[in-house]
Amino acid sequence: MPFLSFNTFTVLPVSIVASFLLASCSGSDSETPVPVPEVPVVSSAVFGECGSGAPIQLPCGFPFPRESDDNPLSVEKVELGRLLFYDRNMSFNQTQSCADCHLQEKAFTDGLKVSIGSQADMHARNAMSMTNVAYNSTMNWANPQIVNMHDQALAVVLNEDPVELGWEGHVDEILNRLKSPSNSDYAGTSFSGNTPDYPKMFADAFPDEAEAITLATAVKAFAVFGSIMISGDSEYDKDNRGEVNTMSDSAKRGRELFFGERLECFHCHGGFNFSDSVDHEGSTFTHKTFHNNALYNIDGDGDGIGDGLYPSDNHGLRGFTLLPGDEGRFRAPTLRNIALTAPYMHDGSIATLDEVIDHYARGGRLILPPDPNAGDGALSPNNTSGFINGFVITADERLDLIEFFKSLTDWKFVCRDDLSNPFEDVPKNVMCL
Repeated sequence: MPFLSFNTFTVLPVSIVASFLLASCSGSDSETPVPVPEVPVVSSAVFGECGSGAPIQLPCGFPFPRESDDNPLSVEKVELGRLLFYDRNMSFNQTQSCADCHLQEKAFTDGLKVSIGSQADMHARNAMSMTNVAYNSTMNWANPQIVNMHDQALAVVLNEDPVELGWEGHVDEILNRLKSPSNSDYAGTSFSGNTPDYPKMFADAFPDEAEAITLATAVKAFAVFGSIMISGDSEYDKDNRGEVNTMSDSAKRGRELFFGERLECFHCHGGFNFSDSVDHEGSTFTHKTFHNNALYNIDGDGDGIGDGLYPSDNHGLRGFTLLPGDEGRFRAPTLRNIALTAPYMHDGSIATLDEVIDHYARGGRLILPPDPNAGDGALSPNNTSGFINGFVITADERLDLIEFFKSLTDWKFVCRDDLSNPFEDVPKNVMCL
């Protein structure tokens, strides 16, 4: 069940600092942003600045995420949300949990080209990493309408096309499992013979609700747990903060390349979250952008010339706006923990970081006949951002860039106990041992 749905309905050297600031302010790549409704800000009882002693301490220098005024964070909601996130009884047929598509060992994605729902449906897109999801200004690959964790969780549990957790038509049945947990449902888990005390946990998390266990409160708990998945302690971050770190000289050279104008990576993957689609407390305006990165250029009318089309099940933002110019536009995901989240792109069609570099170095992907998606992305009429123009990169520079991407892996985040599986049926990454 992709919590970040793939198809839901409806200090540094001066030169690098300059690039980083430019990246933070780059905003849209000349494409028109979609307006985002303002989200109220409330004080948090969970988040605190680094060194504050709060239950969840933000990385030094990170802004506070926004919180909904009707669902403020609390320790009780976090604890409840963690169990619900990992509990396979939260799918209608008891086969999947949120965590089955968001594995901690893979920075909370699933490693599949496209994700598989609880009914074994193959979906058109893959499950995005939940790294720093609290800072996303939109929650999906191409849906501008889902702009917060609450609406995202609600879409996932109720979505019918495709089915994810499959709550639609089964809401009462699933809520009854929470109201009266059955020993048989937890056989073989750490809760075998001692089921989770969901009635008490819901009551503690939502003391002001007349009825504590409802669809609304379950969705709120899901959303709160997702919002604490904050990552900002990679070797790259430590080096930025002047802390002891193991960032290699190769990775540092790769950083120079990444933030340089020759490769232009930072225009879409800049700022503290390595994405230009961000929102947080204190933002004066919201960055909410979608990009066509020249992945496809399908010939739709058979004249032998690419028409800028993408596969029929993946039109990107155009599927919501119906505007031809939005064909193939998708959100630029965070690059944090990117070395753990292969395969890449919305449809998992690029397998490795090396191949990702090939794609951007060429300025668009070439797909040859007889592939039904044949076309030259570099010639796409929708490749209008001005940032995907191709570049020349040496073999050594390529290795340096990949080492930089690896330096964005935050092992503390990937190994955090408070994000781990309390049912003990999913292992952590081997680096956590």
